[in-house]
Amino acid sequence: MSLLTKEQLKAFINQNNIQSVNDLYASLKELFKETLQEMLEAELSSSLGYEKYEKTDKNNSNSRNGYTQKTVKTQFGEMEIDIPRDRNGEFEPQIVPKYKRDISGIEEKVIALYGRGMSTRDIHDQIKEYMV
Repeated sequence: MSLLTKEQLKAFINQNNIQSVNDLYASLKELFKETLQEMLEAELSSSLGYEKYEKTDKNNSNSRNGYTQKTVKTQFGEMEIDIPRDRNGEFEPQIVPKYKRDISGIEEKVIALYGRGMSTRDIHDQIKEYMV
């Protein structure tokens, strides 16, 4: 695993128009939120046994059923995330467990792993034991 290259960092800075520490902080907060959302989607896909929008025959009577908004506390401050739901109500997210509102402490790990080029699924596997 390698860290981001200088070119990738420059591209991140340019894409996010980072000109101050506050801009960097806001960009990292958004990056964390997007990564967290993708990890929740990956968890549901894994639970259901198929990817979102997959057009195969599903041998599963359960399916996606929208989202529930949840406000969580992080080191970046409070943020609204969308927790995916399943029709049968069986989905139990691990990255942001039900009834848990304070998830501060995982940000550094998620951002560090993302910076090393890991996919959201790999990151989920790495921090799964932290959240249990």
